[in-house]
Amino acid sequence: MAAISHIIRRIVPKSFKVLNHIPSLREARRHAMLAGESVGFVPTMGALHKGHLALINQAVRDNRHVYVSIYVNPTQFGVNEDLRSYPKTLQSDLKKLERLNAYYLKDDSIGQITAVFTPKTRDMYPGLEPSSEIDGPGSFVTITPLSSILEGTSRPVFFRGVATVCMKLFNIVQPDTVYFGQKDIQQTYVIRRMVNDFHINTRVRIVPTVREKDGLAMSSRNVHLGQRRRKVATVLIHALRAVRTAFINGRTKRDDLLAAAHGIFEEELEKQKALSPQERSWFEVDYISLADPLSLNELDDVDPQHGAVLSGAIKMLPIEESQDGEDTGAGGGTTIVRLIDNLRLEPTTSSF
Repeated sequence: MAAISHIIRRIVPKSFKVLNHIPSLREARRHAMLAGESVGFVPTMGALHKGHLALINQAVRDNRHVYVSIYVNPTQFGVNEDLRSYPKTLQSDLKKLERLNAYYLKDDSIGQITAVFTPKTRDMYPGLEPSSEIDGPGSFVTITPLSSILEGTSRPVFFRGVATVCMKLFNIVQPDTVYFGQKDIQQTYVIRRMVNDFHINTRVRIVPTVREKDGLAMSSRNVHLGQRRRKVATVLIHALRAVRTAFINGRTKRDDLLAAAHGIFEEELEKQKALSPQERSWFEVDYISLADPLSLNELDDVDPQHGAVLSGAIKMLPIEESQDGEDTGAGGGTTIVRLIDNLRLEPTTSSF
């Protein structure tokens, strides 16, 4: 019995409600509205890391109540993407939120987490079973052409799934402000377009990317990397920073700028080529984009007065041979880990 009590105490946080059903969440929101208290919303798929916590930190400074959702949305995974391999860590996520809330409760000048929403797929998709087929049945939100470029080229149903689940969550929560990270920069464009086009009464706030000390953008997928692939994964941010340096130094032509990135990729691939199968880590470049900061349309020449959005994606390939006792990450180093990142090329001249 003692062991069971311990489990119950561990599962049920004391400082916020864990709500599994839509009516319960709506009732909590109704009380906040009647009290005239603001609600900030941080939608997540769990496997919480410091990037998520940065969103929550901003939300509690802006709002009396912060609601966090933890829901792994099946419709943003393609038919060839393994939904099952996505990390599901609800208990450790709740512990992290409980510890975080302990700090918020000590400061009367900020808000706190008051609800964590953990819905079931049968409630989020009450009609047809959700489909990941491009032409599959179901009720979806599609934001074009933003959803079909860059990430959308490699993952054609991804943003349809993101827009659909966010529309559902926004309708359920009705937040005053919703928080997203800059790391998923195309997603922020899609969400802002959706909010504007459908007249959704919420404000979208973007929080800067949180990085490891060596520059790697924090992501729930990083747990799959392991030590070897983790070390090589920084090649993406190094490539993006090389482009930014070239831009600051006066280069504006697309070919000249992207050559700086490709040079970094080629150099790293040569290093890996010289290593044995038990030491090396292969990767593939999915894309590098140099886009207009308003439309995300590709640029041939960057206007120094406007700058650009520089983004990219790489695939860390499965390791060929593991060493005894090697940290190969979740999944044993057998899965492809797709990483994305971006930087803004800030204007270097003034229009005045």
